[in-house]
Amino acid sequence: MSTEPEAAAEETADAVGPGPGAPGTTDGPDAAAHGASAAAARDGAETTTARDGAETAARSGAQSGPTGGTTAAPGDSGAEAGGGASAEEAGTGEATTDGTGTGTDAPDGDAAAAGEKSEAEAELAAQRVERERIERRKAERQGPVDAGAKLSGTAADLLAAVRAVESGEKPAAPVFGAPEPARRPAPEPARQPRPAASAEPVAAPGGPAPETVQAVRGVLAEGGAPETLAPQTAALLGEGAEGALRADPWQLLRVTGVRPEQADGFARALLGAECGPDDERRGRAVTVWLLEQAALAGHTALELPRLTETLARRGVPDPDAAVQSTLAEGEALAFQDALEEPGGRADSASSRSTQDTGEEGAGGGEERPVRVLVGLERYALAEESLADGLARLVNSAPKQDGSAADWEQAAAAAQGSAAELIRAVAGHGLVLHTGGEASLAEPAALLRTAHALGLRAWAAAHGPLGRDRFAALLDASSEPAEPSSAEPDRTGPAAVTLAGLLSGAEGPGRDAEGTLDLDLLVVLDAPQLDVESAALLAESLPDGARLVLAGDPAVLWSAGPGRVFADLLAARVCPQVASRRPDPGPLGELVSGIGIGELSQVEAPGKEVVIVPVREAGEAVHRTVQLVADSVPRAIGVPAEDTQVITPGHGGAAGTRALNAALKERLNPGPGRFGGFDPGDRVAYSPAPGRTLPGRVTKAEADGLHLACAGETVVVPRDRVEQSVRHGWALTAHQAVGGRWPAVVVVLPGDAAQGLSRPWVYTAFGRAARHLSVVHGVEQALPRAVAEVPAKPRTTRLPVLLAPQVPTDA
Repeated sequence: MSTEPEAAAEETADAVGPGPGAPGTTDGPDAAAHGASAAAARDGAETTTARDGAETAARSGAQSGPTGGTTAAPGDSGAEAGGGASAEEAGTGEATTDGTGTGTDAPDGDAAAAGEKSEAEAELAAQRVERERIERRKAERQGPVDAGAKLSGTAADLLAAVRAVESGEKPAAPVFGAPEPARRPAPEPARQPRPAASAEPVAAPGGPAPETVQAVRGVLAEGGAPETLAPQTAALLGEGAEGALRADPWQLLRVTGVRPEQADGFARALLGAECGPDDERRGRAVTVWLLEQAALAGHTALELPRLTETLARRGVPDPDAAVQSTLAEGEALAFQDALEEPGGRADSASSRSTQDTGEEGAGGGEERPVRVLVGLERYALAEESLADGLARLVNSAPKQDGSAADWEQAAAAAQGSAAELIRAVAGHGLVLHTGGEASLAEPAALLRTAHALGLRAWAAAHGPLGRDRFAALLDASSEPAEPSSAEPDRTGPAAVTLAGLLSGAEGPGRDAEGTLDLDLLVVLDAPQLDVESAALLAESLPDGARLVLAGDPAVLWSAGPGRVFADLLAARVCPQVASRRPDPGPLGELVSGIGIGELSQVEAPGKEVVIVPVREAGEAVHRTVQLVADSVPRAIGVPAEDTQVITPGHGGAAGTRALNAALKERLNPGPGRFGGFDPGDRVAYSPAPGRTLPGRVTKAEADGLHLACAGETVVVPRDRVEQSVRHGWALTAHQAVGGRWPAVVVVLPGDAAQGLSRPWVYTAFGRAARHLSVVHGVEQALPRAVAEVPAKPRTTRLPVLLAPQVPTDA
């Protein structure tokens, strides 16, 4: 069955890890692989483990695509259609993704709707305008670093080549010691927008011209590719898409869901005898594709040896030359990071060079060990911008709102780690706070204190469920407090979603300089921050603001690339406050044990935890429906609409598709007249990759499917329903992260055994507030996963980038 990204098969777990010098580990959603059809990305956020051979063969035989690969049917992941990068190819140790890649909750159908500018796209456009404004303010803050004087060999060649590319020149010599291949002229390719955690990719205003789409359709037909790819291809490659495809057929590989073997077939049909595996254009395209797959797996860059090894497995005869050509054309960037030596921290410089390692602290002029990485520009620049923004917070004094005596008085009135948090925030611009569900009381106490001192204080959660839960906590525990005399009309602290805050749809808005109009921001669910959303957040904070990143480090990590919260915890560049509030009751005891690798039997006198053993997937589905519709409402008093089912993946006999079909038949039967949905259906709406909004169908009209999501009415256009809406009685753990329900039924069928990990189990079990039922069919695989399968590693550069900017004793 299809499983979560962190739940890859054990035999591929170590295929391509972070390599030496990558601090810490997190879950790594694997490289996404979608089918070639535009609807193939519907299944959103999860990866797919190796399937039963017969099932895979049946799919491959039934859905063979025109370009020699396979095409996923609507609602199926590309992995299920038999395509995509293997775990080793993707740079992670996992199988393939089921939609957006990177373990996101959202379907990846945005490219198919490139011609229709959605509300989320408009929000992202506004964000980018603000980001450009902030970039202009930062442009002169930091000059280039003169570095690399002591490097030699391949490292020195690479640095020289990178600098030549930065200056607009071609490298004087091959980067990796191989002759520079002869170039064939090709138009400058348009970079493919990749999914971000907080907003949709932005389509060109109005979409591609009809004549452009028609011309591309003709080229696709000539090359034997599905004509349904024409709108996506035209949107990505622009007005000259037809000419770009004819000059470089491997540009088709930039379209979501197209795999290298399909692009090869398309190129053979167009180029004939001129097409060969050693074509420089193919080497560049496959290199970029692999880097995109690695980003979907959570990596912000790949180590050079692993990248060249994977290129060789993909049939690229000269991997070094392919990487060199990709760098020379500016389609990727190379970095050299000094590795940490015993007794000291690693050095680093700009994104495309290293610091001079031959002077002080280099062992008498000896060359420091470095690792060479290659990554896509978008994630490299985001990670560097994030490091710059975080360093600004760490190194600058926060705005003096309230006297030191006022802060100390507030801390003295608080209890335990809440007092520690208030004291840390009083004197620092960046603070990390860790803890489980019960620890949310501490950020709530901080916000109330900040408001009483006159600060403009806000909290931002990953999704609407977390926002509403925290807002209720604030309301329930608020005590009357005299506001600051300087701000007598200031309202109390408020909770928003992070996406709404950054887009301006929620929260305080932005000031004249484009920064958020606030003094203190607490980001809840901080492990869900990817590098792009975190960079935009850091850039948006005004000088003197305070930022608190709070969350549970044991849960599943972000949908997008990066491991921001874990990297900051490992880097130790700012105060860290660990909550001492344990989650109460049997559920709290169970989840706490899982967090340290122990699956213990807990006393549950109130039936807080119930284990339901099953033998096969059909029985698992039957017992799940029985629990949701009958047993839990009768025995626990939680109605079906407040019970959430969580399962490891979308596919298989007990995945979300099968479970949702069975639950709909029992709880809201209907013909599914509008794209399979009926009024009253419980749904999960994904307006953008990485975002899942729970809701219900209210009606269906000519303008689209009407949903009630988090107290708001959402209208999903008819042509976007298939890509962005699925039934929501059953979710995956990645879709459920950040949410919490009175009762949760976790379904673990036998074919999910090899996809389980400690973070997955911790996240799934931790979604239950009052009652947890476990439909258990994996036998000893469950305790083994909790004890032996930690989070998957990701390759990131944030700790290395922070090291030279933040004092060691920060």
